[in-house]
Amino acid sequence: MEHKPRNSEATPARVRLFAWGANSYGQLGLGHREDVLLPQQLNDFCKPVCVRRITGGGGHSAVVTDGGSLFVCGLNRDGQLGLGHTEDVLYFTPCKSLLGCPIQQVACGWDFTIILTENGQVLSCGSNFYGQLGVPHGPRRCVVPQAIELLREKVVSVAAGLRHALAATASGVVFQWGTGLASSGQRSCPGQTLPPFLTAKEPSRVTETGKVFTWGRADYGQLGRKVESHEGWKPEKQGSPLSCSRPQKSMPSSLHCLTGATEVSCGSEHNLAVIGGACYSWGWNEHGMCGDGSEATVWAPKPVQALQSSSGLLVGCGAGHSLALCQLPACPSPDAHGDAKSQEAVDRERLEGKMTSTQSQADRCRNGGL
Repeated sequence: MEHKPRNSEATPARVRLFAWGANSYGQLGLGHREDVLLPQQLNDFCKPVCVRRITGGGGHSAVVTDGGSLFVCGLNRDGQLGLGHTEDVLYFTPCKSLLGCPIQQVACGWDFTIILTENGQVLSCGSNFYGQLGVPHGPRRCVVPQAIELLREKVVSVAAGLRHALAATASGVVFQWGTGLASSGQRSCPGQTLPPFLTAKEPSRVTETGKVFTWGRADYGQLGRKVESHEGWKPEKQGSPLSCSRPQKSMPSSLHCLTGATEVSCGSEHNLAVIGGACYSWGWNEHGMCGDGSEATVWAPKPVQALQSSSGLLVGCGAGHSLALCQLPACPSPDAHGDAKSQEAVDRERLEGKMTSTQSQADRCRNGGL
């Protein structure tokens, strides 16, 4: 029997894409380079309801649509946007070199990007200084996505860290490449031979287990669990994601505090999660990437209040910025008591507001202002 939607179900879902946090390279896709402390809605560069994946890197961001298109923006010094050049991009822009090649997923590292196509092939672009592109004899950087030929099995998921990347295959095998974790591994296991996957510049087999563990730095609560600090330790001023003289938890431990999460994304020192439709954030917040309107560290996961009336669908973190795809509350029915504005009227007011804003901006420019 065909299911006929009720009036409330017939109302189209209002889905919008938001961005906030660090924006020095235009990684929020808002057309400027100023940090944003509260979630701000992006202009419609694509239909938000069709967004499949969102993620961010050191200073760049990426969005994949249901149709398999890839949009990118932000820092592009090493060609990590895959656009064929090295100029920064302030608005989300389609990656034209991948037209005709539908994309399933994208993962952004610090200065590189890993791309998974719908047929299970993995591509990479950006810096290859640490072998993070998975092409051992390739150039130091690549400005156009290239295939990682050594991944011969069909890949179903990819991930990227600071200077390393991972891929999971349909058979359940996980591969890692990039030497970015080698130095921390040597500090944790002095005098011992490191596992090959920590020093490989080409895909190297890691594990077949599906458990999730966290370990490493915890000075901003980024592990999602309590870690006792060293005696006499004092926080340093946040200066670089590479600084390491801070409390660490070297032994991996399973994470329980985010039970029920349907989405989790990790930045440099902050994280986002979707739990029960609510978007949570915690960790480093110097650029406002936790979205609470402040720049103070958030020590434990808490809901992003500015998005409390919306249902979180997808989240993505860059090093110091955040993105979230949310479903907004349904609009009141236009004929309810005859006092609700029609969608046409709402759209007209929004357009008039944009025109006024554009005119004001033009006036400021003519007067020499910013």
